[in-house]
Amino acid sequence: MAKTTTTDIWISGTEAPEPADWMVAGTDEGAQEMVRHETEERDREQRGSRVMDDWVVDDTIDDDERMIVNMGPQHPSTHGVLRLNIELEGEIVRRVKPIIGYLHTGMEKTAETLTFLQGGTNVTRMDYLAPLHNELCYSLAVEKLLGVEIPPRAQAIRVLLTELNRVSSHLVATATNGMDIGALSMMMYGFRERELILEFFEKTTGLRMNHNFIRPGGVAADLPDGWREDVDQIIVRITAALGDYEDLLKENPIWKGRTRGVGIITAEECLAYGITGPTLRATGMDWDLRKTQPYSGIEAYDFEVVTGSRGDVYDRYRVRIGEITQSLRIVEQVMHSMPKGDYKTGDRKVSPPPRQRINESMEALIHHFKIYTEGFQVPVGETYQAIEGPRGELGCYLVSDGSGTPQRMHTRAPSFSNLAALPIMMADSLVADTVACIASLDPVMGDVDR
Repeated sequence: MAKTTTTDIWISGTEAPEPADWMVAGTDEGAQEMVRHETEERDREQRGSRVMDDWVVDDTIDDDERMIVNMGPQHPSTHGVLRLNIELEGEIVRRVKPIIGYLHTGMEKTAETLTFLQGGTNVTRMDYLAPLHNELCYSLAVEKLLGVEIPPRAQAIRVLLTELNRVSSHLVATATNGMDIGALSMMMYGFRERELILEFFEKTTGLRMNHNFIRPGGVAADLPDGWREDVDQIIVRITAALGDYEDLLKENPIWKGRTRGVGIITAEECLAYGITGPTLRATGMDWDLRKTQPYSGIEAYDFEVVTGSRGDVYDRYRVRIGEITQSLRIVEQVMHSMPKGDYKTGDRKVSPPPRQRINESMEALIHHFKIYTEGFQVPVGETYQAIEGPRGELGCYLVSDGSGTPQRMHTRAPSFSNLAALPIMMADSLVADTVACIASLDPVMGDVDR
């Protein structure tokens, strides 16, 4: 097994220092000592000591005193096929290199072979814990190129479903964070409440996950009968469950001891690495695209941006709990103000005809057949649309050449950017804190590799 040096892990492409000059210098001992000192200084500069805020990684320690270990890609605490190359000095983590690509499925390339209507079945599988957010972001990008207007009821349904999806995603994040640190009760409670939302999704869309329900032009169908009672029960039961979570974790000394002051990252470091979502807001920065760049009429609803102050694992947990409360607040407002009308656009070039019309009109049948076989053509152009996903800024860059399929689609995935925080968060921490740092980022590897 080849020996891995420190340089291999942290700085790729750095040339190794030349042989020391004092080995070939003259016989004068004073001159030799002077050359030796100058060479050591030069070597130290070449190898570098990485200084960031209040921690220093000293690269002058002998490689024999450090050990390189691999965590993953098959590891229950990496939340998917994530591999970490960790450099340890005893039990202290000195450097971390996230290695990705084990789940690459080529979804962005696949999008070029699918019609704009079929694209929703593709993107919904990227962030599989927030499929409705993927569908919404993609649909908004297509609609921006088409220039179509979405009915108010369709927009309200989109907000209702995506905010419930945010709640279910944050419940998984809190549940798995608790499980990784040893709070097994939190795992059971989080998935118990999430089941309420998944049952409502199944009743509404026909599927628990990967719905393909939010589509260009609106949504696939109207809300089912009795949806208000279902949503009201979700709000009541999850609000009550949040109190149980608070009793279980908020002041728990073991939980606080494992999360406070662990995995700290500053707002400046988040901005430098493009890190968004709860990880950024836990540092105290109130950046939320629902407020700064609103979409789907979400600006009509009253809610607050939840922030932390320390930027550690504990604050990221607190931000997600607060965001669950705020999302339920939005859902309740949508429930009481749901407008009447159509659930999809009336533009028949984009939207298929109503199902009952197919049996009545030959033109409707032909139109239905052409949309579902050939799709619809999108004007030439390019656009970028971003929304606030559960993990941060989710963006879709779309290029159309005027045909029925995208010329190019690229997704700005929040989990991909957020993983860049691991080397900062874990430097000079205990190896026991590794799983806490990973869980606090809430990464979804389908979102990273695509």
